[in-house]
Amino acid sequence: MSPLAPSARGSRLALLVVGLCWLAVLFDGLDMFIYGSVLPHLLETKTFGLTPGQAGDLGSYATFGMLVGALAAGTVADRIGRKKLMIGCVTLFSLASGICAVSGSVAVFGLGRTLAGVGLGGLLPTAISMVSDYAPRGRGALVIGLLMTAHHAGGILSAYVAKWLVDPVGWRAAFWVCVVPLVFTPVLMKLLPESLSFLVAKGRDDEARALADRYEAELPAATGRKTAADRWDALIGLFRGGEWIQTLLYWLASFGGLLLVYGVATWLPTLMRTQGYELANALTFVVVFNLGGIVGMLVAGRAADRFGAPRISAIWFALTAAGVALLSVHMPMGVTTMVVFLTGVFLNSAQTMIYATVSIRSTPDNRATAVGWTSGMGRFGAVFGPWLGGQLLAAGRGGWGFTAFALAGVSSMIFIGIAALRTAKSGTPVSSDQELVTAH
Repeated sequence: MSPLAPSARGSRLALLVVGLCWLAVLFDGLDMFIYGSVLPHLLETKTFGLTPGQAGDLGSYATFGMLVGALAAGTVADRIGRKKLMIGCVTLFSLASGICAVSGSVAVFGLGRTLAGVGLGGLLPTAISMVSDYAPRGRGALVIGLLMTAHHAGGILSAYVAKWLVDPVGWRAAFWVCVVPLVFTPVLMKLLPESLSFLVAKGRDDEARALADRYEAELPAATGRKTAADRWDALIGLFRGGEWIQTLLYWLASFGGLLLVYGVATWLPTLMRTQGYELANALTFVVVFNLGGIVGMLVAGRAADRFGAPRISAIWFALTAAGVALLSVHMPMGVTTMVVFLTGVFLNSAQTMIYATVSIRSTPDNRATAVGWTSGMGRFGAVFGPWLGGQLLAAGRGGWGFTAFALAGVSSMIFIGIAALRTAKSGTPVSSDQELVTAH
């Protein structure tokens, strides 16, 4: 049999899974970015008497919820299945946006953002694990990069929702739009297949075989039945032998990366306003930033499949730090737009390549746990980033926000760079076909 045969036979199933996960992550991006897009309006109109410090706290509430969701995602997905968890996450963040839309106080609004964060944090690592199961051989990083373009498409959508609705209708309308993904859950229930690896691991061989036959896909090899002890063993396995060093390096890199990602996602329009740009231009920067993110995901995925995800991530973080530092300088509009675009290219895909590295290095039975915990540990940075931006603005030092975020990019470059050097020294193949074969 040709080595390409399995991916060719399973192409229909791969397209279906990637397509449905892409739409789910699109809604994830919309809900994540909508707060940053409406934040300048909330501050200027003093909604709820909101101050910059409180606004930073609210941003951290959502990312704290994402921390909880991401930490639980791997273990819950390995227990109940990735399909059920994805449906639950979409339902949760959609309903939580409704709470924000009807809120009459900072406390209720903060509750809505926290609950939304739990759903948002659980969805992303679960979707990454799902598409990794069905990715064609040797294209794991590319498929993950393609999936993450949806997150930035959602960011673009959030900027246009804010532009079109906030002034004429009000900020609440923007959050009502974020309730719309609730109607997508029946589609997921009907069309999204369960992970073949999960079905086989759970002993549901008949279901797995029927699904594989329906889409002419290849069944993964059985890896044994997972007990409660096995699920804990998947987490403990991340620290066995010399793996604990790699695990900590990935966690530290993810901390700095998500501090940077969510700090910029929350405060970019507001920080650009402090640099003297009009609100309309500040929201345009959100669109440009996320367009760069889409381009970056596609470019980084191809580059990572060829040269290794950790190497590409380290280079991308270095370029990100340079771009973010430049944004602290007021430049002509055209130059600033180009810098924002290039920063978006490198920033977002740098973090995603950390996930790609962990996913491709993991075995199917602990992939969700490994990705979920890497994302979860990084969420501590995601909590800290929005809070840090708010504190700097409250102290009248908004210009230092870009500098602080740039330093976070430098730290991630160092940690993922060390991980890349260790991988090269040990001869471990990070982007090898062998890892992906075991997922099919």
